[in-house]
Amino acid sequence: MVEIDDVHPTERLEAPLLAETVCYETSEGETIQGYFARPLGVGPFACVLVIHHAAGLDEWTREVVRKFADHGYLALCPNLLSREMRESTRTEAQELMRSQGGVPDSRMLSDVEGGVRYLKNHPSSSSSVGIIGFCSGGRQAYLAACSLDVNAVVDCYGGSVVAGPEKLSDRHPVAPIDLTPDLACPFLGMFGDSDHRVPLAHIHALEEALEKYKKTYRVHIYPNVGHAFFCNVSKTYDVSAAKDGWDKILAFFGRNLLGPTVKSGSNLD
Repeated sequence: MVEIDDVHPTERLEAPLLAETVCYETSEGETIQGYFARPLGVGPFACVLVIHHAAGLDEWTREVVRKFADHGYLALCPNLLSREMRESTRTEAQELMRSQGGVPDSRMLSDVEGGVRYLKNHPSSSSSVGIIGFCSGGRQAYLAACSLDVNAVVDCYGGSVVAGPEKLSDRHPVAPIDLTPDLACPFLGMFGDSDHRVPLAHIHALEEALEKYKKTYRVHIYPNVGHAFFCNVSKTYDVSAAKDGWDKILAFFGRNLLGPTVKSGSNLD
């Protein structure tokens, strides 16, 4: 099995940050919004694209984006509900998208690809980009990493990475696990063994696929932990698992995104 070695997580910069809502072009030429945060400094800084959970780009997701910036990354979360929210609230847009079967994969990939390009083209970017997703965003992160040119990916309890024909649709025409041969970057999976949305059998099937195709990966399964354990406003939030998980995520991105000449927080004013 090809595994990722653990390293120490990147330290907080304790430096000023800038966080704002930005507009950028998707790969299909549409303009959508995203939440962007970065350290104040010239860089170069590695980048993290965050894919929000099913609740959308909410307060907790914004905290996640700022957390990565606080550790020396340019961080962007595309608002995958941007189009729907032009005429409705986030909750209304979320309910509409759920009733229609979720965000179409093709649209999500266009939004994420545009976000990756936004990060790479930023003046203080090192052009090294990782992707992380939570809940539905975990599935989308895996799908994006199998389709786009990125340097690392983290799936936090993404459901339906493993999916049978009955789960597929025009909006979700392929099970992400079937694209595993195309995964060209290291993978980190974070799961709980009591997650009713991501059965242990699916987690083990994902491990088997990663092993079969000789991918660089590590999968962590926390005992007696359920879904959304990173989210501090969730009933299933788990302080211990979340703390350990963040250490592992920051270590993983530190190892795979920060090259020998690109250090977290380098060249700060």
